[in-house]
Amino acid sequence: MKPDLSAHLDRALEEVGETSLLVAYSGGPDSTALLHALAMRTPRPALRALHVDHGLHAESGVWALHCRRFCESLDVPFEAMRVTVDLTRGEGVEAAARRARLAAFASALKPGERLVLAHHRDDQVETVLLKLLRGAGPEGLAGMRPCRPLGAGLLWRPLLELPRTALLDHVAGFALDTVHDPSNDDPRIARAYLRGTVLPALLAQWPQVATSIAHSARLCGEAAETLRDGWLGALDRLGDDRGTLDATGWLALPPAWRSPLLDHWLHAAGLSAPTTAQREALERQVREAAAERLPLVGWADTEVRVWRGRMWAMRRRGGFDEGWSALWSGEPLALPGGGTLALTGGRLPAPVTVRYRQGGEALRPHGDRHTRELRDLFQQAAVPPWERPRIPLVEAGGRLVAVADKWLSEEGKILFAAVGGAPVWHLGD
Repeated sequence: MKPDLSAHLDRALEEVGETSLLVAYSGGPDSTALLHALAMRTPRPALRALHVDHGLHAESGVWALHCRRFCESLDVPFEAMRVTVDLTRGEGVEAAARRARLAAFASALKPGERLVLAHHRDDQVETVLLKLLRGAGPEGLAGMRPCRPLGAGLLWRPLLELPRTALLDHVAGFALDTVHDPSNDDPRIARAYLRGTVLPALLAQWPQVATSIAHSARLCGEAAETLRDGWLGALDRLGDDRGTLDATGWLALPPAWRSPLLDHWLHAAGLSAPTTAQREALERQVREAAAERLPLVGWADTEVRVWRGRMWAMRRRGGFDEGWSALWSGEPLALPGGGTLALTGGRLPAPVTVRYRQGGEALRPHGDRHTRELRDLFQQAAVPPWERPRIPLVEAGGRLVAVADKWLSEEGKILFAAVGGAPVWHLGD
């Protein structure tokens, strides 16, 4: 008996009970079949559609109009969101578009609502093969998960056990108009190459390959869930309120815990996970870390540093003009090293100078009997070395009166108190 999309959705919806649905609708055959099948269901669930326009193709505006008209024909509420794909993170167009799309989905979800994606068994097979080629463990080889939190709701993939032929049969059976994105046929894109070249060859030799790979993904998912209980407990022990990890403790974990814990820690900070080679390089750096060194491993948009026995993850920052200076009266001041400097209260009667550290500076903090070099103040306050060059210094009459909002001299305290304010520094991302 041929698999049927509508019957499959009926069973999936019975399992989750009454719920509001937001369909991720690209206009392609898969999402068109999903949206149509849900709209035709009796009784119809609470349903609306969201189209994300990445602006990467000349026809993207036409695709959005097609989607709007199709939803109008179904009497389904429709929204189109135009996103900007950030190509500065070093992750490639496909990954950057996926990141922008997920952010749009998360922002659109209402509390308790389910975002429904049309990913099917063939998509799952492609995902598992890509993860295998990248050297993934059980967490990655589990492929796409049927359900996970996203924004104020849930991301839901109810079709992962359904072959794509069931969706195409639905499109053909109802003569539905769909959009064709030519990037899906571009062999330079890894997923398109698998779909057009590798999978047809595998199917010709092993007709049950899709079923077998999907079954392996389920087994890997079960194994990953068991491992997750262990490494989540370890993460609680190794983390702190600054978002850092105990480097030695992480390295001492069983390998099966170490990799998924690292990926989870990075993703929670909005950063990308490393490849196997990059993770191994990080392990070497942690193993060889010494007090006089500042180990650093970076990839794509992410850097992980080891300092004072802790691992610190952050977004990569570009260089900046360390010799910069500017006059400042208290207005929000954008800093070339990132972030801003502002003043609460009123404006200063005469401008002061803001600059960066050049070396050898010293300050006598208010209430302290001793003048101290900034180097010593930074060390005592555990200011990470990579932040120190980006911390703005404030001078009045050629004298250092403030180090961002961390320390004020007696003169600085009097200067800012006179206008009822204090400097506020935000480093930024």
